[in-house]
Amino acid sequence: MQVTSQDIEWMTRALRLGARGLYTTTPNPRVGCVIVSNGQVVGEGAHLKAGEPHAEVHALRAAAEQARGATAYVTLEPCSHFGRTPPCADALVNAGVSRVVVAMQDPNPLVAGNGIARLQAQGIAVTVGVCEAQARALNPGFIQRMTQQRPYVRLKVAASLDGRTALANGHSQWITSAAARKDVHHWRAQSCAIVTGIASILQDDSSLTVRDVNTPRQPLRVIVDSQLRIPIDAKVLQDGNALVAYAQGDAAKLEILQVMGVRTLQAPNAQGQVDLAALMQALTALPCNEVLIEAGATLNGAFLQSRYVDELLLYYAPKLMGHTARGMFALPELTQMSAVRDLNMLDVRQFGQDLRIQAKLQP
Repeated sequence: MQVTSQDIEWMTRALRLGARGLYTTTPNPRVGCVIVSNGQVVGEGAHLKAGEPHAEVHALRAAAEQARGATAYVTLEPCSHFGRTPPCADALVNAGVSRVVVAMQDPNPLVAGNGIARLQAQGIAVTVGVCEAQARALNPGFIQRMTQQRPYVRLKVAASLDGRTALANGHSQWITSAAARKDVHHWRAQSCAIVTGIASILQDDSSLTVRDVNTPRQPLRVIVDSQLRIPIDAKVLQDGNALVAYAQGDAAKLEILQVMGVRTLQAPNAQGQVDLAALMQALTALPCNEVLIEAGATLNGAFLQSRYVDELLLYYAPKLMGHTARGMFALPELTQMSAVRDLNMLDVRQFGQDLRIQAKLQP
């Protein structure tokens, strides 16, 4: 069936609904659904939290008998398996919809086309690919975890215009404005985990919690701490929602951390540092869809060299801090331009006097 302008209009509405779960659906995807009959919305819904009804169920409940013969617009292929909730494909069949428009196929191997096939087997017309790019942008972490078995990783840095993140003595508060810092909390809120290094904790004693955003969920805080130097009274540990990744450390401190409810991961590499590959595997298994790195130059550089970083969030303030101030990334010297990493600019916008550059790293 040919895609119409109305299909795009209703799918756009479903995508806006799906975005309501931006901070809360993890580890599930963000999904919206709109049910239309005779050109009118008769039901709509969004998936908001794992274990709660999916978007299709909310929309079908609102539509009731008006769903019969209607068209359902769903941002992700309806599930076809029993998880915490029954299959949404069956719910659509039982409701008697005549057509289902799907933005994108579900990358979950448990679904992966089976939901679409189930609908078609019951004589329901299915259209796939309407607003697919927007649907993919809504769930980069879920898609990557399902297809590449690792989270989608963003690396955030706040810097002066000359690319410096702190004075030589470590002072850095505040480089960017309150408006820019508030924007960072939106990225924290949609992340499953925030990763930092022990140097940042020892310097700033940050809590790395979400503030200035209305969300019931706090992301897991992950501290990369090779020698287990983290103080027991560090703010980042106080609610127990933390994971300390280390290479070697004192057994007594480990026991205290575990009593506090803090998770620990021993993952040494050959250099006696934390093995980032093992850390990424652990975050995938938790499971984490999106990860935000807020660290210093050393850990930032290590993640970039590992090629685990998918996207950069660079906040630039109209300041000059000088060549002796600390840099953004500790990376080895390059001698050929062919070795330089290329970026794809996704977005540039202003917060107060500060600029935020959002860029995707090329493979």
